[in-house]
Amino acid sequence: MPRDKTEAHEKIISAAVREFMEYGFESASMRRIASGVGLTVGALYRHFPNKEKMFAALVEPTIDELMANYQAFVEQGYEVMKCGDVQQLWNESESETKWLMCFIYDHFEAFKLLICRSQGTRFESFVHDMALLEERSTLDYFERMKQYNMTVNELSQQEFHMLVTANVSALFEAVIHDFSREEAMHYAETLDAFFSAGWKKILGI
Repeated sequence: MPRDKTEAHEKIISAAVREFMEYGFESASMRRIASGVGLTVGALYRHFPNKEKMFAALVEPTIDELMANYQAFVEQGYEVMKCGDVQQLWNESESETKWLMCFIYDHFEAFKLLICRSQGTRFESFVHDMALLEERSTLDYFERMKQYNMTVNELSQQEFHMLVTANVSALFEAVIHDFSREEAMHYAETLDAFFSAGWKKILGI
């Protein structure tokens, strides 16, 4: 890509972030973004064919990185599971909240767009999708644990779904409330203490 085009693209990205942050996806204007970087709307469409693809370009790299890191975290848990010690396994999983909060704050802009400005896009259910992913992963954990003679109390599927959703949603409240990084990390510890006690009680750990 020629240097001048790269610079233009970077300016568009910056202008798009500002526009989506201020107006959200549905009210964001391609015309305002074009005007903000001194382009015609037609020239802007040569960089992005539509508004949704522009929004996706701002958040998808972060989602892809998150999914890769999440899978690595899950695989790490499978290794710890081999110890056959449910308490050690639980202690390792507790670090997930802090790890995820760090990741969120390393990519705060993208998460702010995903959680607060994505209505009208295919990303608008991001938090719910993350909760479903966590639910599936955790149920898979419980199944695998049986191989190592570790069991937990069984919950109704509906209650388990609602509790996992509450746990995951609570994490992203830090973004909704614009916590500073320091506040968010303290909040992550509070979340761990709060939900850990409840999970351990109902799972019989």
